[in-house]
Amino acid sequence: MGESKEPDLQRILDKAIALHASYADARYQCFDDELITVENRELKSYSSRRLSGIGIRVVIEGAVGYASTSDLSQNSLERTLRNAIRTAKSIKGQKHVFAETKINKTKVKSPAKIDPANVPPEDKVSIVLDANKAGWINKDVKNVMTMLGLVKDSRLFMSTQGACIEVETALVGLAHASVAKINGTMESVSDMGESRCAGFEFIKSRDWSSFTAGVSKLAIEAANSGTPPPGTYTVVVDPHVLGLVLHEAFGHASEGDVVSSGESVLRGKLGDKLASDSVTIIDEGTIEGGYFYPFDDEGTKKDKTVVVENGVLKNFLHSRNTAHELEAKPTGNARAQDFDNLPIVRQTNYYLQPRDAEFEEMIEDIEFGIYVRGKGAGGGEVDPGVGTFTFGVGPSKMIRNGELAETVKGVVISGSILDTLKTIDAAGKDLKVITSVFGGCGKDSQRATVGFGGPHVRVRKMTVGGR
Repeated sequence: MGESKEPDLQRILDKAIALHASYADARYQCFDDELITVENRELKSYSSRRLSGIGIRVVIEGAVGYASTSDLSQNSLERTLRNAIRTAKSIKGQKHVFAETKINKTKVKSPAKIDPANVPPEDKVSIVLDANKAGWINKDVKNVMTMLGLVKDSRLFMSTQGACIEVETALVGLAHASVAKINGTMESVSDMGESRCAGFEFIKSRDWSSFTAGVSKLAIEAANSGTPPPGTYTVVVDPHVLGLVLHEAFGHASEGDVVSSGESVLRGKLGDKLASDSVTIIDEGTIEGGYFYPFDDEGTKKDKTVVVENGVLKNFLHSRNTAHELEAKPTGNARAQDFDNLPIVRQTNYYLQPRDAEFEEMIEDIEFGIYVRGKGAGGGEVDPGVGTFTFGVGPSKMIRNGELAETVKGVVISGSILDTLKTIDAAGKDLKVITSVFGGCGKDSQRATVGFGGPHVRVRKMTVGGR
């Protein structure tokens, strides 16, 4: 994760204007990552890589052309510029207009005290080996796998309008999966662990042995548990599950390009009351526990965007283009997976704002319900056009007579997101926003690291079934 020489982007932008582009921007990226995997007390893999390159976007008579290259020589950059211009000139009838945005010039980094590049490889491997070994808590555990991920993503954005923004984000984290078997029943619990936009000091500060042992304990508990009868329940949802459902079932529907194309259940509903008074949904660029993303890949500052306020739909998420199309302001949500891709509208840190309920208050009047949890959650399906969702959640707890009762195996929750948001009648004080170095959100063949979460909430009606 050493230093990489940055190309002369200003020269390319000046050349674009000389070649009759009405607008151009250039994005340089240098991306480093390491992944260490230990399974059953043995080092399975240690990989590292560096990717660097530049993407150039031009506007010619309203048409957008884009080209990219990993060859950073000046000749290569000029060829790439000509390719972008050639692409723009070949496009007929498709016009893009970028809404006005503040021109920013700044350089920012996510907080980090210890650069992982300066930590000896054997020290990193030792941490993962020790954490993996601690996952073998007894003979019921049959398999354990632990991963350590380390990423540094450096981006430079410049435009012919004068923007010049450098952002460096470091993201580190550890994940673990355990498989347990009891009386012929096998259960696997995967926990993406904890990731932070920080340096290696975060990895050194955590008790990872307790973390992996806890995952194994939950796998054993799940293997020794039954499943709840399917039905409609009053459900208390933890921040992980809440954030996941919000991101997938509501967040994508609030993205400006999905709205503009007519594929969102939220189209035409600005100003409508879509949820209970307990629901305020926010998308934010920097927040504790989330992903550090203070500027998007069009140079727009990512401030706090209130999407839903006290149940009322207030805003969508926008790039400069969708902001123009929908007569709104850019919200800093134009994001590209890397230099090889054009920015598209993406969420950043999408969460439900906490309120004032205590967890005990949320369960005390539930005679028979479920507390659904995200640790060990599976995949799911959503349809943003109609707002339906189906998700697998992790081992959970029954609620009986106002108290947490027995553990049950992971279940499936499903429903309509708008109906679900209307039946949220309590939100807790305990905001938790989650990100992960190991995965991201997929859209249009691009992946982006995101954050999501919220407090614990109570949902009066949710369909629950066995997985």
